[in-house]
Amino acid sequence: MIPITRYSGSVRRLAGIAAALSFALALAPAAQAQAAYPSRPITMIVPFPPGGPTDLVARVLAQTMSSQMGQQIIVDNRGGANGNIGAAAVAKAAPDGYTVLYNTSSITLSPALYKSLPYDVQRDLAPVGLAATVPLALVVNPSIPVTNVKEFIAYAKANPGKLSYGSAGNGNITHLGAFQFLQANGIEAVHIPYKGSAPADADLVGGQIQFMTDTVNSVAGFVREKRLRLLAVTTLKRTSLFPDAPTIAEMGMPGFDVSAWQGLMVPANTSEPIVKRLNVEMRKALQNPEVLTKLAGQGAIPLGSTPQEYGDYIRSEINRWSVIVKQTGVTLE
Repeated sequence: MIPITRYSGSVRRLAGIAAALSFALALAPAAQAQAAYPSRPITMIVPFPPGGPTDLVARVLAQTMSSQMGQQIIVDNRGGANGNIGAAAVAKAAPDGYTVLYNTSSITLSPALYKSLPYDVQRDLAPVGLAATVPLALVVNPSIPVTNVKEFIAYAKANPGKLSYGSAGNGNITHLGAFQFLQANGIEAVHIPYKGSAPADADLVGGQIQFMTDTVNSVAGFVREKRLRLLAVTTLKRTSLFPDAPTIAEMGMPGFDVSAWQGLMVPANTSEPIVKRLNVEMRKALQNPEVLTKLAGQGAIPLGSTPQEYGDYIRSEINRWSVIVKQTGVTLE
C-alpha cells in the first residue's frame, strides 16, 4: 500500500511555487532588454489533441501572451505517446525561443514508464515556469448506486474485479490518480486505457466503464448534465467549478493530492534572456483578470514560478512518480 502522507509534500511544493508569483515583474527590465525577441511568430507545441483539458488552458495563455508580446503565438497540437511526440519535437528544435512546449505532469512520468525515449527531459529541455494545475475528479456512471466516496469504496470492495475504470492512456496521470486511490483502499478494479480523455469519457457516460479519475474540466459538462456523478476531487482544496464536491482528503484520506499540472519549457541551451522574457510574460498573463476568469471556468488553478523553481519541481516529481510507476507494473515501448 502506498502511504497517503506521500502526497502532502506535493501541495507544499505547489504552494511555495505559487507564493513566488508576486516577484514576477522584478525580472521585467532584463527581459525587456531583449528588444529583438520576438521578431516573428512563436510556435507553442501542445503534445495533446485539440479541445482536451491541456489544450484549453494552453490556448488561453497563448492568446494573452501574444497580445503582451506583440507577436502571434501559434498553438500546434502534436498528440501521441503520452505527450512524448510533442516534447521530442521541442527538444530537437532550434534553441531560439520560437518553439516552446506547453507540457503537463506527464513529462515527469515518462522517464519511469518508457523503456527508451527520444529525448531526456532534464538534458534536452529547459524549464520556463509552472503555469497552472487542474484537479482530477472521481466520477462514476450514474448506474453505480453510490453518492459519495465512502459508499463507492464499500461498493467496489463488495464487487472485487467487477468494476472497470478508464484513463487517457497507460501511465497517464488519470491512470495513476485512480491507481493510487484504489491501492490505498485495497480495491481491485480493471484498468482500460484509452487514447485520450474524450473517448474514455464517452465510454464512461455510455456505461462501458464504471468510473474514472479525469481532469475536472474534461468531465464538467457531463456532471452538470447529470450524465456522470462527481464524488470528489483529488486535490486538497475544493474546486471552484463544483464547490459542493468534497476532496478525497476530506472523505477519510488525509494528504491525498493528485493533479494535472502544466508548465512551459523550451529547448536546452535557449539563452537566459529569452527564458526570462517568456517567464515574465507567462506570469504576467497569469495575473490578467480575464485569464483568471477563463482558467476558473476550466477549473484550473494559476500558479507561476521562476525557471529554477520549475526545474527543481520537475526533478522532485520525476523522483516521486518513478516509485509509483514501478508499483503499477506498467512499462511502455
